[in-house]
Amino acid sequence: MNTTENPWQTLSSKTAYDNNWLTIRHEEVITPAGTPGIYGVVSFKNKAVGIIPIDEEGYTYLVGQYRYPLNEYSWEIPEGGSPVGTDVLESAKRELKEETGLTAERWTKMARIHTSNSATDEEGFIYIAEGLSQGEHAPEETEELMVRKLHLAEAVRMVMASEITDSISMCAILMVARLKGI
Repeated sequence: MNTTENPWQTLSSKTAYDNNWLTIRHEEVITPAGTPGIYGVVSFKNKAVGIIPIDEEGYTYLVGQYRYPLNEYSWEIPEGGSPVGTDVLESAKRELKEETGLTAERWTKMARIHTSNSATDEEGFIYIAEGLSQGEHAPEETEELMVRKLHLAEAVRMVMASEITDSISMCAILMVARLKGI
């Protein structure tokens, strides 16, 4: 069997739920084992975008906010959504400015990731932002954010201690720490 070919067969697909941010599909399938099954797929209407701003001294910025689905407070890199069909880098620039007040001279795309590929088709992009300038932040009305400046090594420590659990943030922090030799 060629492992790059899709072993699943979709028999039917219907929308079970839909709102401005996501759609949930219920699908009847034939599994790779040839047996009947079901699958639920969450499709997001935005691409996820995460930005790890790094200054010349090796400091970065985290954003803290209460995450409703988790029922807990979360420290993360600046993140947001890029509506499908829009420029992801422009969305990253907008999110960094909104959440931290920072703008950057240099942008580097670090990674394309899938956040939870067993249940969602969500695609995310991670950028490094360098050459930082501070301005005023302007979070969305649904966001109550706290911004924290800390050394990248401290952010790595937080990841390793499970104080940062957001998957995009963990991936970005560890990738940039490796790139910077931390």
